[in-house]
Amino acid sequence: MGSHRAKALSLLPLLMALPVHGQEAGWRISPLPGEGDRASMGCARGSSAAEFNCLVVRCEDDYTTGLHVHSSRAGGAAGRWEMTLDRENRVLEAHADGSPYGARLDDGEGWLLDGLRHGTFVYLRHVEDEESEFAFIDLGGSYRAISEALYWCAPRVPPSEQNGRSGVDEMTEDGEAQ
Repeated sequence: MGSHRAKALSLLPLLMALPVHGQEAGWRISPLPGEGDRASMGCARGSSAAEFNCLVVRCEDDYTTGLHVHSSRAGGAAGRWEMTLDRENRVLEAHADGSPYGARLDDGEGWLLDGLRHGTFVYLRHVEDEESEFAFIDLGGSYRAISEALYWCAPRVPPSEQNGRSGVDEMTEDGEAQ
């Protein structure tokens, strides 16, 4: 029993050196509590638990699709973000909100959502951080991760709008009408 404990303790420094799931580069379902079935997160190359810039596609409570910035930036995620998405430049405004990600991006035209699904890369940087480098987010795998996160986002139909019974008699397992 003592040798097993020693082996486990010897692996501890290796496990602590691994990146925290959620600030790893690439696209995956969001690891934040309560978000895994409703949000997809793509983080920049070189992200760590201490420094990260991520874009998030989330199914909101009202069944709309929200785009968020999740960042370790000292000034917070709210404000203007400049982006280059497949060689097209834009500046989008992000507003602080109640989500666990920091700020929701205004994407009224759907430019960013479409680009995240179908593009190849995005560079982003907060407008106030002119001296810092752009964060590079590879969009490989983003389409699948976003589709999985938004699968349950379709609004539910209230009972008053559901189709009525078909008029066809239902059968039991024996083939008799119920």
